[in-house]
Amino acid sequence: MWLFTETGFISAVRHREYPNMVMVRARDEMSLIPLARLGDADIDFTPNADYAYRVVVDNETLTEFMADSIETMEYDNFKNRVTKTRGNKFVNALHRVWEVMHQVEDEKASTRYYDLEEDKYFEDLKYGHH
Repeated sequence: MWLFTETGFISAVRHREYPNMVMVRARDEMSLIPLARLGDADIDFTPNADYAYRVVVDNETLTEFMADSIETMEYDNFKNRVTKTRGNKFVNALHRVWEVMHQVEDEKASTRYYDLEEDKYFEDLKYGHH
């Protein structure tokens, strides 16, 4: 699972050796610091791995981290918030992720167009809307 929060980007997977634990990886240490603190866990540096930083936590800690991220959310624009918490380099990467994921938009969503005069979106006529 990939998770983007205002504190960074993490990738969480089931731990291969300890099935009741979660291996949470990151490309930068800062992305793991809040989770590691919450779980009182050490961040391991693994320079030869795909993700250079890793922390092992239990399911409850990861769940609490995700719930806390939702409960403390005060922003109405994620990229603007992350500009403040992580800076331009991180936000520039988020823009690239957004652009790539935009490519998997389904057909109905990609047929929308914006009418400047009406100041609203319209669906393509083939869906029976106007």
